Amino acid sequence: MITFVLSLVALVIGYFIYGKFIENVFGPDSSRETPAITHKDGVDYIPMPSWKIFMIQFLNIAGTGPIFGAIMGAKFGPSAYLWIVFGCIFAGAVHDYLSGMLSIRHNGAGLPEIVGIYLGKSVKKVMLIFTIFLMMMVGAVFVYSPALILGDMTSTLSTNSVYIWCVIIFIYYLIATLLPIDKIIGKIYPLFAFAILFMAVALGINLFIKWPSLPELFEAGVSSSSFNGVDVFPALFITIACGAISGFHATQSPLMARCIKNEKYGRPIFYGSMITEGIVALIWATISMYFFYGGGADELGVANTLQAPQVVTEVSKGWLGIAGGILAILGVVAAPITSGDTALRSARLIIAEFVNLEQKSIKGRLYICIPLFAITMALLFFNLADQEGFNIIWNYFGWANQTLSVFTLWAITVYLYSNHKKYVVTFIPALFMTCVSSTFLCISPNSLNLDAQFSYIIGISTTIVAFMMFVSWARRGKHNSKIKRRTKERE
Repeated sequence: MITFVLSLVALVIGYFIYGKFIENVFGPDSSRETPAITHKDGVDYIPMPSWKIFMIQFLNIAGTGPIFGAIMGAKFGPSAYLWIVFGCIFAGAVHDYLSGMLSIRHNGAGLPEIVGIYLGKSVKKVMLIFTIFLMMMVGAVFVYSPALILGDMTSTLSTNSVYIWCVIIFIYYLIATLLPIDKIIGKIYPLFAFAILFMAVALGINLFIKWPSLPELFEAGVSSSSFNGVDVFPALFITIACGAISGFHATQSPLMARCIKNEKYGRPIFYGSMITEGIVALIWATISMYFFYGGGADELGVANTLQAPQVVTEVSKGWLGIAGGILAILGVVAAPITSGDTALRSARLIIAEFVNLEQKSIKGRLYICIPLFAITMALLFFNLADQEGFNIIWNYFGWANQTLSVFTLWAITVYLYSNHKKYVVTFIPALFMTCVSSTFLCISPNSLNLDAQFSYIIGISTTIVAFMMFVSWARRGKHNSKIKRRTKERE
């Protein structure tokens, strides 16, 4: 528990010290009008209170990542603490804050548009396809876990409860995606975010009361174990994504960038929500270590081999009682559902931005939503029929998620360098995540499944190539005028 306490303190200090440093690097301008004011349309560009935007942003980026990812990441022991703390402070929160602020500076532009400005039009086209596919995968995979929990709770009503809940959730997705952001998302998401935070605080208090004996980082050291056949590097950094760094977040930040009334709120909303998510991940990682290795499963009278959704259900009910358990489970169910619908909302806006289709009218939104939802539903139900196929989709989702963060970090690095700012704050995370994503693609049994040593060589080589490309680009000295021209066109 000492490692857990020190990790919590580090995250809080990280927000106030390193978060302030990153804010100074970017330089928010409180006198500058935001897209919520200049592009107000009553649908997607709507000024909202900063506290409400924080709650929505937190819920949007949370999903199942900081809970299920942390539960699976606990298999690596105390090493998970290191990645959550350092990944969150120096990579994830920086990634979320700067991508959100860049969206504000570019009239609420989506991620592919921002990447296109700083990495070029060819990369933009690749990112467009990549991002849309990832958003559909998020919409599909984030239906399954809440449908599974709800299906277990209502299994007596129907043998096809999971399928029924999938359909119900998709209907909700369509409604939430079509309606103005302040009608459903702005009204009920803060309540669901409260449920997630209540769950985390209540379970955290229980941890302090129980004070279980757990392996400490200074005793156990860095893990050398593997998970699903992949070693701690790179598996840990793919398994725990949303609690440390996640490219998916950069697709969600523009949604709130269109609602912020002042740039000064960027740090508490974007950087702060990521730190909050890291705290949730820390709590669940600690609970899981206790559940799997410290006797927590025996205390609850269940097997220590349960899957992540079952761990959440058993711990919530066992530690918080019926009322608290229901509220906690509600939070776990709501988090992926709300991330799924905002993912599809992001996809709608990205496609509309690319084809230049207005979204103020319901007709314009339906033109995009109908085929988008049809493909996403087909992806889900096709793989529901084959559990192994669904696991492969989830595996590729994890890799695609972190690969998206790579593109985002490189785009931000180019922006910072071109504007004579301290680009090293994203340059180092960009190099690290490049190595992680390229290595995982090669080594994972569900991907290329190459020899481990060969995979590490490819990962390191890819990182060196990325480093040399950036150095070569910087030395050419022709970047400033081109990027400034593209930026001016957007503004």
